[in-house]
Amino acid sequence: MASESRRDPRHPDDAYLAFWRERHLCTLTTLRPDGTPHVVPVGVTYDPGAGLARVITRRTSTKVANVLAAADRPGGARAAVCQVDRGRWATLEGTASVRADADAVADAVARYAERYGRTPAPNPERVLIEIALDRAMGTVRPL
Repeated sequence: MASESRRDPRHPDDAYLAFWRERHLCTLTTLRPDGTPHVVPVGVTYDPGAGLARVITRRTSTKVANVLAAADRPGGARAAVCQVDRGRWATLEGTASVRADADAVADAVARYAERYGRTPAPNPERVLIEIALDRAMGTVRPL
């Protein structure tokens, strides 16, 4: 079994970045106010140049509530996104924030459409969870 490999989220190697460009369902983990993990399936886009992972969602979702509730905690709202394909996996971690400004949301929707090959239906409740990345790990060598 391959061991975990830590990486710089702003400077991924070619294989790691290629894996994040493939079409995979991901998970987002946020922490509930009681500290327990809340894990849900999501689409994620990874922007190493900006050091960000982005997730579009409804402003009334539990994941948004978790991020907002944790914003004032020491260390902020910690979050992780992960994707798995058989023996390959990649996780990105950082501090999450919620953005509702139209330009940021539109940019995130365009990035989602590029990665997943479909544009989500318009949703006036859509916001963006942006994760400022400080850790990347995974095993993405070919099987």
